[in-house]
Order: sequence, then C-alpha cells, then structure tokens
Amino acid sequence: MTISSAVRLRILDLCENRAISVNKLCTLSGVTQSTVNNIVSGRNHSTTLSTIQKLCDGLDITIPEFFDSPLFQDLEQEIR
Repeated sequence: MTISSAVRLRILDLCENRAISVNKLCTLSGVTQSTVNNIVSGRNHSTTLSTIQKLCDGLDITIPEFFDSPLFQDLEQEIR
C-alpha cells in the first residue's frame, strides 16, 4: 500500500467511526472541499503534513493518533 492510499483510507475510516461526512470534516477542519475530495478520491498523491494537521484538528485527534493505524504498517517503498 502507498502512503497516499493509507492516508485516504484513514480519513474515510475516521469519518465513518465518528459518523461524520467528508463535507462535515471540511467544515470542522477548515480544509477546502476540493482538497479533501482530491485526497479521498485518490487524485492527490502528496497530501501535506499541514493539511493532515488541520484534518486532525477537525477530528480532535493528534498527528500520532492519525498515524496509529495498521494502514501505515508495511508501506511500499516510494523511492526505488
């Protein structure tokens, strides 16, 4: 799995666990709808840490909590 796929799935998982829509996450985090849609649709392959921080703020979690998921285990090597 790539990091971008793991980030995408983690955002969707966190929204589902909190019973909020991606649109609601945008409102809570201050990240634009187009940015989050590009992440969760897989069109964005390089989400910045500052965007993840804003999403974490909207979800009321820390960055370590965001990355504390089996999704981030055994990621594919991005540079070959």
